[in-house]
Formats: sequence, structure tokens, C-alpha cells
Amino acid sequence: MGCICFKQSLEVEGVKYKVIRHLADGGFSSVDLVENTRTGKKFAIKRITCHSIEDQNLAKHEIEINKKYSNHPNIISLVGAVLNGSADIVHNVTSEVHLVFPFFERGSLHDELERRKLTGNPLTQASLLSMFHSICQAIRELHQAEPPLAHRDIKPHNVLLDKNLSPVLMDFGSCCQARVSIRNMREAQYLQDTAAERSSMCYRPPELFQVNSHCDIDERTDIWSLGCLLYAMMYYHSPYDPIYERGDSVALAVQTGKINFPSSAFSEDLQQLVTEMTNVDLEFRIKIDTVIEKIELLMNNSSNIV
Repeated sequence: MGCICFKQSLEVEGVKYKVIRHLADGGFSSVDLVENTRTGKKFAIKRITCHSIEDQNLAKHEIEINKKYSNHPNIISLVGAVLNGSADIVHNVTSEVHLVFPFFERGSLHDELERRKLTGNPLTQASLLSMFHSICQAIRELHQAEPPLAHRDIKPHNVLLDKNLSPVLMDFGSCCQARVSIRNMREAQYLQDTAAERSSMCYRPPELFQVNSHCDIDERTDIWSLGCLLYAMMYYHSPYDPIYERGDSVALAVQTGKINFPSSAFSEDLQQLVTEMTNVDLEFRIKIDTVIEKIELLMNNSSNIV
């Protein structure tokens, strides 16, 4: 076990860290840059504040997922984790979970796309395909679990990049059992509310915006989000970000499924893949193995594109 020793220092699994600076805030957590007080090596610590036992269980589940997949080259490794305190919603007592991860100085895919947008320097198709292929490998690892898991919040902010632009999938706070059978309005409303809380709007699939009272949801929810992420890698943003920024209904736009492709150097085959991944009908949306097969074919065909 570990404890917060004082404001600018904390301990996780017997290792002491000094807080250097704040990095980011999420919907349910914050991230600080820290330094191992013995070795001087830098890490990122994610702090999750838990207001209830349910929050605590979700945080523990996130730790379990991170531990299970830490050895995958395209999934972030968990250095250490600890739960401090015990949440009690009745007495307004919170607990805090700390997860220690490697620090990626280059930041996220979102950061990279923002830099490239400012300089007018898009990814080449060959580089994009290589990066996206690695991201898909991470997603396939989740989809092949028993039972299958869905990430449920795939977006450029949740992909970190090392100095060689190799991507690493992170943030498993929304990760859950992929296959869900909905059989009444109560179950539908619960899934819809959970998605509204934990799945980013501009990458959320249509079946999670308006959950039918009798339906079956599976891991292809992630394929829609991956399609939006692929689009963002091509054009710097999700196809639905401009709609959100205008103040129009993202939910309505997502459920119509119409995506506009600006003119670019990217191939029509790549645009077609985005279209197949964002099919509004879950039953006709392709699966991760098919996505990877198509990406590998495009990689072979794009070897001479610069």
C-alpha cells in the first residue's frame, strides 16, 4: 500500500515520487508529471477521485485491465497502482486511486495532430497507415479477450506517441464487456447514460446515442470510434468536431452517418475504409480483423507514397 505523504510528494507500491507539474484533467481524473525521488526518472501519475464504492470498483477494474495488457507493445504499461482510503457516499468521504505510467514526452496523437495542423504538415499515408495499424493491434487485443472487451473511448487524446511516433493506447476507464444484450427501457437508458458520461461525443457511435430497448451491442462500437480516429489522422479532427463547434446536434449528425471528405492526398481506398468503419448499422459494420486486413493491403499498396 502507499499513501500521500504531503502535497508535493506521494508513494505508490513503496516507491516515492515528487510532483513536478500538472499535465492534464479528464472527466473523472487528473494527471501529474512526477519524478522517482531515487532514480530521477519521470513518470505520469493518474489520480482518480472516488466518491462511492461504485467509483472505487470502476477504478479497480481499470487497474486490472492495465495490468492484464501491460505487456502489449501498443498498450500503455502500468508501473504501479494504489488505492488510498475508502469512499463512502453517505458520509461524503472520498478515496483516491493512483496509477503510475511511463511518461511520453511527445504527448498524445491529439497533440501531434494539432502541431501538424498549425504547420500544414499532414501525416503521409504511409506513416498514417503504420500508426493506425499499431492502434488496431491494441484494439484487437481487447476484442479477442474472453469475454471480449470494448475500449469505448477511442480518440486521439487516448493514444500516446513515443519519439518514433509509435502509438500506445491508454485510458481504460471506460473499458467494459463488449457484448451487451438490452431487453428493456431501463437497461437501454443505463447504457445510454453511461456512454454519455464516458464516451466522447464526437467519437461515440450511433447505437450509444440512442440505445434501443431491444438490441445487442458488441465490440463494433469501437470500430466506429476507430473510423472517426482514422478520419482525424487524415484531416486533424473527427468528422463531427465541426458540427459540435457550430453548436449543431452531433447526435443527429452521427445517426445520419453522412461524412464529408475534403480533397487531400489520401487515397479513395482509405476514405472508403472510413466509410465502412462508420456504417450506421452495427450489423453491417466491419470487425477489427477486417480493418487490419484492409490496412495491411493499403500499406502494401502505399509503399511508394511519400
